Amino acid sequence: MGTPEAGALTEAFEVERRGLFAHAYRMLGAYHEAEDVVQDTYVRALRGWETFERRSSLRTWLYRIATNVCLTVLEGRGRRALSLGLGPDGLGPWLEPLPTDPVDLVTARESVRLAFVVGLHHLAPRQRAVLLLREVLAFSAAETGEALGMSVPAVKSALQRARARLAEVAPARDDVLDATSPRARELLARYMAAWETSDADAFREVLRADASIEPVGSPVSYAGRAACLAFAGPALGSAGDWRMAATEANGQPAAVAWFQGEPYGVAVLTVADDGIVAITLFGNPKVVEPFVREPAPGR
Repeated sequence: MGTPEAGALTEAFEVERRGLFAHAYRMLGAYHEAEDVVQDTYVRALRGWETFERRSSLRTWLYRIATNVCLTVLEGRGRRALSLGLGPDGLGPWLEPLPTDPVDLVTARESVRLAFVVGLHHLAPRQRAVLLLREVLAFSAAETGEALGMSVPAVKSALQRARARLAEVAPARDDVLDATSPRARELLARYMAAWETSDADAFREVLRADASIEPVGSPVSYAGRAACLAFAGPALGSAGDWRMAATEANGQPAAVAWFQGEPYGVAVLTVADDGIVAITLFGNPKVVEPFVREPAPGR
């Protein structure tokens, strides 16, 4: 590829980079894998530029490459899941939170909300791809079929099945608040203060009666305020053990956590006016880095 052509592709790719990353994250549910997909997409586009016949737009072509890279990743992930004895719900080990910028108009909050992303992982990979291309990216049935090597009737059928399945497994949003809501910010601040001061009563006060805690990668979750308190009580430790920083993940309020000065993970909150509905715990130090570039808060 000559320099002018390479420059044109690079310019077009940079325009789509953030959207491609968001698409890869929705497909995979994993921040770090999505970054790899974006890089792989660019490399494949460079290699395949000479064969790009411009029968579709450059944007459609780039999303076609990215989607098929994601499908390859998911195929390999499925083989690993089977070898580990994981069933359809054994997706936790790969799920990671997504840092979201409040001013990022490319990544709509609703399309990366954790409930939606988790719901997507109950769909077969091609159904997931069809739904995202059609419903989130607004590709036509013909464009979607071209991207996935499917006929238009097959695309329509897959979309219908995907919608039905997602309606079964992804709960309705109901009264869930955005991260930008003053009430959501208040509940996040109170949640962090309760953990930093090891105050079980304060933690109890921010939970709804039907609240749940869902540790990612664990086969066990905790439903109901009493169960949440029984799980969290021993982990609260002593005042000063935990330090937290407010952030936003998947369009939801979240807290980056350090335990005794070491990165611990990220807690993503689902909140309503009457309290915290759910806490999704990503107890993995590697998920901290994308959210915070500075050193851990001082003790």
